[in-house]
Amino acid sequence: MRQQLVKPRLLFLSERYPPDLGGVATSAGRISRALAALGADIDVIAWSRTLDAGLVVPEDGNPAVYRMGRFREWDSTMPHTLNLFDWLLSKHRYDAIWGHYLAPAGFLAAWFGRLKNIPSMVSVRGNDLDREMYPPGDFARLRWTLEQANCISAVTEDLARKVAALSLRNDVVCLKNAVDTEVFAPGEASGALREKLGIRPGEVVLGFAGELREKKGQQFLLEALRKVRERRPACLLVMGEVRPSEMPRLMQWTGPGSLADHRILVTNQLSTPAEVNTHLHLCDIYLQPSLWDGMPNALLEALAAGCLSIGSDAGGIPEIITDRLSGVIVPRWQLHRLGEVVLDWLARSVDERMRMRQAARERVLRDFDFDQERRQLQQILGRLIPISS
Repeated sequence: MRQQLVKPRLLFLSERYPPDLGGVATSAGRISRALAALGADIDVIAWSRTLDAGLVVPEDGNPAVYRMGRFREWDSTMPHTLNLFDWLLSKHRYDAIWGHYLAPAGFLAAWFGRLKNIPSMVSVRGNDLDREMYPPGDFARLRWTLEQANCISAVTEDLARKVAALSLRNDVVCLKNAVDTEVFAPGEASGALREKLGIRPGEVVLGFAGELREKKGQQFLLEALRKVRERRPACLLVMGEVRPSEMPRLMQWTGPGSLADHRILVTNQLSTPAEVNTHLHLCDIYLQPSLWDGMPNALLEALAAGCLSIGSDAGGIPEIITDRLSGVIVPRWQLHRLGEVVLDWLARSVDERMRMRQAARERVLRDFDFDQERRQLQQILGRLIPISS
């Protein structure tokens, strides 16, 4: 009689993992927990920039997490990660290994899987494909990983088509991001929080969540803020951080004075999703002017919170926003007009903006909740893990 393995065990590798910032960390935590909830034992290996190089710190639970300090160079980090793989394999029998992000996690998953005859899964998340495809990326390793993995998922249909074109595979699974629609939900803006953050009376709040950097359209966010402030009081609320490498460029744009003087309010990392949701309620318009992207978790959270959102047409953003219905799409070649688009929507009627907010929430409830992600993960497990006789 054929039956599914009762308690499969997966080795899950991710470059980032909560409480790290960013979409890769958020999705890695969510997916590994969802796999555990589906009945699998999950061991996570996550590289850390805060631990000493090579040091491994275990965290009990399911998922069990092994945080490993990164070396300065990947050619030292990757072999040491394989040493950790071998040690874990001496303790457990793994039914599959999952690389979350194409390189280097996906490459190591496919390579270790081939060495040890373990089925491998590679999850393509966004600019990881572009980063390896174009110089100075490693196109040969990219192709090898895509061809050797037993199963591949892509976070958007756009990425799935690109993976299929590169690898000549027609079995790529589209595993969309999901959002907790109970935590991220519409609500009233907190006057006390506005005051605490330094938002001035009458200011329009333009919102952005994540790390402020070039790929997320930093220059267009700043130019949009400048354009809006020429017409009315406004501030940019950054719910996250500014990458240290981006700070000189940002200070060059602002000139003398603090960021707050130029009405750029940076919260730094917020401690809980509920706190992020409360901050989203302050936003008159949420902005996602990415130059390239996968399926940004931050945008899904903003839509679930009922924000009026304006995004670019990068990556999977048009798969989230239906233009002029659940949000507004600005083509990347027109992002220099972002400020004009913001002013246009600020001038629209309250009813029109409310209809768009409601449609945004309904879109997420219909297509991006945990139930749909769980169903997709069940299908992936069925393909990835053999059926025993």
